Amino acid sequence: MKQTRKERFEDYDGFVDKFKPKKTTDDCYTPPHIYQLVRDWVNERIIPLDGVEVVRPFWPGGDYETFDYPPGSVVIDNPPFSMLAKIRRFYNKRGIKYFLFAPGLTMMNSANELVDTTYIIIGTPIVYENGAEVPTGFVTNMLGGDPKIIVAGELSKQVAAAQKKEPKAQRKIEHPIHMVSSATLRRLAFRGVSLEIGASDCAHVRKLDNYKGAIFGGGFLLSERAAAERAAAERAAAERAAAERAALSDRELKIIQSLGNG
Repeated sequence: MKQTRKERFEDYDGFVDKFKPKKTTDDCYTPPHIYQLVRDWVNERIIPLDGVEVVRPFWPGGDYETFDYPPGSVVIDNPPFSMLAKIRRFYNKRGIKYFLFAPGLTMMNSANELVDTTYIIIGTPIVYENGAEVPTGFVTNMLGGDPKIIVAGELSKQVAAAQKKEPKAQRKIEHPIHMVSSATLRRLAFRGVSLEIGASDCAHVRKLDNYKGAIFGGGFLLSERAAAERAAAERAAAERAAAERAALSDRELKIIQSLGNG
């Protein structure tokens, strides 16, 4: 119902809200339990962190360029997404190792320039402290860019369990079997399937010659071997989805989705 002039005049909270700064993905601060989960995964899958100083230079008012990085330290943090490419160039130039949260659908855009990067794909959006639910992935230079892509199905499932929120199924996007994007790989991770693609088995592309328009977020052409592994992973994902549907009724699935939210 439309407010009257008197109601609008008396709506002080609404008036004040107009002048509050709007939240963007740059205001998405990571809940501590999600950060710890990601850090543990880095320790298990990327590099052992025993004896390594982990630093977090990104906080409100902080300046990553003047931050004092101890020798041998690594950055595991959630930077402002709008500055991600600039931040990665800064770290690469200075030999600083990083594992950074990144926008899940567009993080491959700079793959031609930042060739030492490994892209980690998960299928579960992260719910940040400001309530924003953002498709998120990760980028790291700790592996020297090989493998080029890690589809982390187990990490995706861990994030979903930690948030006690059943993720929504990812929209199916059709691409040739020899081409992948973040969107297609997120569907695999959503089903808990894992896959690694080596640097020598893929080449970055922004568009396909026989398709109109650019590939949203960029993508990679795959070798015959990597395409076969992708196809096998997709079959495993489909079989897992079918098993989940067969094992439980729609009523039981609805009950599961309602659990843990109270």
